[in-house]
Amino acid sequence: MLEVIAFVAFGLALAALLNGRKTAERLDGEIAALKEQVAQLEAVRPVAPAAYAAEAADANVEAAAQPQVPQDVAEPLEATPSQTRQMSEISKGDAIFGGPPPSQDAVEKASRGEPVSARARATTAIDAVVPRQKESLESRLGARWAVWVGGIALALGGVFMVKYSIDAGLLSPAVRLSMAAVFGLVLMAIGEFVRRRAVPLVADAFQNAMIPGILTAAGAVTLFGVCYAAHGVYGFIGPVTAFVLLALVSLATVGLSLLHGQALAGLGLLASLITPALVSSESPSPWSLFGFLAVAWTATLLAARIRRWTVVPSMANIGLSLWALAYIASSTPFETRPVTLIMLVMIAGIAFIWPGRFADSAENGSAETGQLPVETRVSFERIMTPPFAAVTVTAGISALLTALAMISPLATASGYPVVEFSLVVTALAALGASRGYAVYPAILSAVVAIVGVWSMTALSGLLTYIDPTIPGHIVTFAISGHTAMLAAMALSCVFVALGAFAIQRHGNGRPPLATIWAAIAAIVPIALTGMSLLMTGNLTFDLPHGLFALAAGLTLLGLAEWFSRKKDEGEGLDLPQAFLVAGSLGLIVIALHALTDGLTTTIMIALVGAAYVAATRVRVWPALPWMMVGAAIIVLARIAWEPTIVGALNLGRTPVFNALLAGYGIPALLLVLSAFELRRWPDLRVRNLLQALASLFVLLTVAILVRHAMNGGVLDSSVPTLGEQSIYTLLAIGGSAILMTLDRKSPSPVFRYGSMAIGVLSILSILGAHLIGLNPYFSGELLGTIPFFDLLLIGYLLPGLGYAGLAWYANGKRPVPYVTVLAVAAAVLVFAWATLSVRRFWQGQNIADWKGFLAGETYTYSVVWLLLGVLLLVLGSRFNAKSIRIASAVLVFVAVLKVFLIDMANLEGFLRALSFIGLGAVLIGIGLFYQKILSGKATSQQDTPVDIEAQSGQTG
Repeated sequence: MLEVIAFVAFGLALAALLNGRKTAERLDGEIAALKEQVAQLEAVRPVAPAAYAAEAADANVEAAAQPQVPQDVAEPLEATPSQTRQMSEISKGDAIFGGPPPSQDAVEKASRGEPVSARARATTAIDAVVPRQKESLESRLGARWAVWVGGIALALGGVFMVKYSIDAGLLSPAVRLSMAAVFGLVLMAIGEFVRRRAVPLVADAFQNAMIPGILTAAGAVTLFGVCYAAHGVYGFIGPVTAFVLLALVSLATVGLSLLHGQALAGLGLLASLITPALVSSESPSPWSLFGFLAVAWTATLLAARIRRWTVVPSMANIGLSLWALAYIASSTPFETRPVTLIMLVMIAGIAFIWPGRFADSAENGSAETGQLPVETRVSFERIMTPPFAAVTVTAGISALLTALAMISPLATASGYPVVEFSLVVTALAALGASRGYAVYPAILSAVVAIVGVWSMTALSGLLTYIDPTIPGHIVTFAISGHTAMLAAMALSCVFVALGAFAIQRHGNGRPPLATIWAAIAAIVPIALTGMSLLMTGNLTFDLPHGLFALAAGLTLLGLAEWFSRKKDEGEGLDLPQAFLVAGSLGLIVIALHALTDGLTTTIMIALVGAAYVAATRVRVWPALPWMMVGAAIIVLARIAWEPTIVGALNLGRTPVFNALLAGYGIPALLLVLSAFELRRWPDLRVRNLLQALASLFVLLTVAILVRHAMNGGVLDSSVPTLGEQSIYTLLAIGGSAILMTLDRKSPSPVFRYGSMAIGVLSILSILGAHLIGLNPYFSGELLGTIPFFDLLLIGYLLPGLGYAGLAWYANGKRPVPYVTVLAVAAAVLVFAWATLSVRRFWQGQNIADWKGFLAGETYTYSVVWLLLGVLLLVLGSRFNAKSIRIASAVLVFVAVLKVFLIDMANLEGFLRALSFIGLGAVLIGIGLFYQKILSGKATSQQDTPVDIEAQSGQTG
């Protein structure tokens, strides 16, 4: 049954070929006639400066039917934008199986300004004349699927013929292999014959179903199978001969793909990649393996350059990476040099062969020379979606995975190839710096450098320090800290140098790419040097890391100065410059951590930030003020890590005059001076941020000094006392008033909203701490031996008076709800002070709740609350503060409830009567007070209309 299927398939394939030949002959005649008509136009119209496209072709055909115009009357043709776009599409060539575009020579000559022949123009015109229509089902079945199925049938037919001869025992193995080889060669010859007879119209319409490509692919598969069977099945040839024959077949297939399309190149590439796996050897050589892969990959890339392919070279990159990873994983130890060589070959091929310089010149013209005008510069979106992205991304990922595999724990037996790893990273970074389309290799090179150095430094003793149970063989083969440090420093130098080169090369034509490289040149050295210092350095004092970081930071600062002088007027490099300046700050901070310690480091970081602010007097760089912000954030991080600055054991117990004053106070002072220096800086964001940081540091300095003094010269996590919390509240009140004053003198949203934020936060602390958490009534804390001058004074009365003064000061300057909240907070604190003072009078310095209430104490509360209510009423009337009058009413209402509910039940005799008499007198007095006020207002309201009417009568 299989034999019948094979013969039927072979017959169908031959019938399809004969039918295609007849069609080709018919179309040859039609095209020849069209070519003659187009050639006649050469004497009438001059050659267009660009390659002919659809509009030019239509115009030529229409002109052929019109009477000829004298040459001196004919107007020159100009290529329209749509013509240029169509010709760029024509020049791309076939996508999969199609032959070379017939107008390729015309396109290349036209781009160079050379004259184009009539035949070439005619072919191009014919391609443009034929419209692209939607393909019908009949076309799919007859023109495409028949070709695909026919090619598969031919390959299966050859296989079935060989199988039949084997099963029947008709022919010897040698004869069968010879016949199969002849069959493969015949298929390839037929493919070439049909290709030469094919016409451009057929090639263009059915690019992915070209009969010549199908036949050639079937022949290549047959020959490849013959070579493998001769070695692997019958043993007629040895491994060397088999390897050579398989390589020749695969490379020949790649070569024939120039004629038959990209799919055939993919087939040849696949054959090349599986050839080493099909041929086994007793003593395999990695040099032979990767040498052959390098040759096959280079051949594929050359073919891709000629035909402008992207899919096949991307697959080739992936294939190289898979072979390298498989070799590293299967060989212990493995030879690092062949793997390194194949990666370098791949990166060099991408840089110099394909896409090479072609992509840069094709995309941006003279962008590499930096002569592009501003309006034609490449945008960020275009930089991140470059042409040939598939080729560069696969190359970058392949290099990344291979480099990390070489430096991973799998490489312990190979001695950690640090030099080879650094070479691959450097080559990948150089590709990204030199080619504008290689933005992703640039980013991937930074990633692989950081991850690789982390791997090296993490194995330099840190793992053993963290976990002593790590197996000894890992620690034995770990690289030394000195080697890891040198690798980190060397790669840092490489990225700084390549960053400078890339910014210089792409700064004018591709500003986004220059920005990316400025970020890489700043981030990578900081990451590598910081990891090296943390993992392998001496955190107390490390001269090599300190000097290198300082030199690298000054180098980045010098590059920022150099590029700022080189940039043209109106051409901003502010973002690359900002990255370089930020990188210099980061490296200088690392240098300070390596060369100094403790208090000195904290102060020096703040001084460095202030130095950048001082530099604004000579350089108006937008990034300079932000460096002070960065320095302040670093200082805050150090404070969060070690609040004592110098360590708990080294912190003195002397109040105020200790290391905290310098560690907190000097950065706060420098921030205040920086904010004052930049008070007229055009960037409002950094100005406001510096003002906020200065305010925060000042409050933080005072608070930490108070904490240190109130806690016996010790900074710990113990709960603060009411006295300490009261000082914080008073500081918050004072800080809010200071910010309000600053806002009046120099209006700023930081001062405006910061003052209100501090006030609201302090009020919340009152609710949580003063009234509940730290209240002596609940905590049992002793008030002190001296009445009035005790804990209640600083805990309640002084904050209450402070909020009252703040409310008076904020009246008219801040929103009414905020002023009302401040006034209510003042009233609540004064009420708490008065109430607790009554309890102290009766109970002594211990006013804890467990002591209960005395009868006289209960009566005194009513008297004090009523007097306090009256006092608030007088103050509210005096200052015309409705909020204070409302607080007075609430307090009197509470007193009334207390008298009727508590005093009536708990008091007896004279005290009960006195309580009600006093309450009645106070309420009557309040009523008379309100009647007088309301009567006065009514009189004034009645007098005003009369006067107006009198005035109006006199006027009349």
